[in-house]
Amino acid sequence: MKILFIGDVVGAPGRKIVHDRLADILTQRAIDFCIINCENAASGFGVTPKIVEELFAAGADVLTSGNHIWKRKEIIDFFPQEPRLLRPANFPSGSPGSGLYVGQTKNGVGCAVLNLQGRTFMAANDDPFRTASSELRRIPPEVKVIVVDMHAEATSEKMAMGWYLDGKVSAVLGTHTHVPTADERVLPGGTAYITDVGMTGPHDSVIGMEKEGILQHFLDGMPSRFVVAEGDIQMNSVLIDVDESTGHARSIGRLKFRLD
Repeated sequence: MKILFIGDVVGAPGRKIVHDRLADILTQRAIDFCIINCENAASGFGVTPKIVEELFAAGADVLTSGNHIWKRKEIIDFFPQEPRLLRPANFPSGSPGSGLYVGQTKNGVGCAVLNLQGRTFMAANDDPFRTASSELRRIPPEVKVIVVDMHAEATSEKMAMGWYLDGKVSAVLGTHTHVPTADERVLPGGTAYITDVGMTGPHDSVIGMEKEGILQHFLDGMPSRFVVAEGDIQMNSVLIDVDESTGHARSIGRLKFRLD
């Protein structure tokens, strides 16, 4: 079973490359299941119901998110209507929506997606490690293919989650920092891991934003308006090959696509 996970989509440029390239990629590489992190899809912060529907129409099967998911208030009431749109499962109790999706691929293979958020240098949400354990217990035993989006700032916290879940899930994939890492591997227990998948959007930028405003903020410390950049649009992603009978990953590889 081939799973494509696409890193954080940033603004209109990120959406454009997904719209223009994803359908062909899914066909050419015989992808069975596609997951996209969408938390920066609306002008760099949050996502709207319209954008969610566009990403699904482009080929996504499940959308994950992170700390910016509530930036667009209209998404709050939309969550109960769309179980394939996730927010981190360790958000406070009572938060709209869910952090766990359990369903099937187009070929009828059972699969689950779990969205978690780290706490180091981020909001003090519930413990993602204990949350992961409790959420995994909710997944029917016949569902072997389980992908975890670990949306976190600290490399160490992401790595710790990879080791914590090794052998229990098919993949632990880091998101949030927008910079792809070169440490993809299959851990000894059969879990594919990477610290950060990277960003889908303009790479002639500072993590997706125009350089000038970011540089000025670093120079003078004053508030600056962050605007989504436009140049060098790339899609950072990983392709995981999973044995659907065991849920163990056979391989994980980084893929990078550019907008023609």
